[in-house]
Amino acid sequence: MAFKARNLSVLAYANGFTLWHYTTVDPASDVDTQGYFNAAEEMLRVGDMILANADTDGAGSAGMFVVTSNSGGTVDVADMTRFADADTD
Repeated sequence: MAFKARNLSVLAYANGFTLWHYTTVDPASDVDTQGYFNAAEEMLRVGDMILANADTDGAGSAGMFVVTSNSGGTVDVADMTRFADADTD
């Protein structure tokens, strides 16, 4: 699929840092591909964090992406750090 700006929301902003939330039907492995967030390059800064709900129409996953670079119109985020991968109870 592709990035959808309407699914990216600001949760908090302070001292030049923004905490975002993004939800998508795309799997996390697609979202962390370089260029996925290019349409938001004017808003995203290196170090911004994106809490995410990915693959919402499938198995679903939740976690955080960190913007690692934003240069020349190309945005890259680190692989998603997943939350709650295991439930041992």
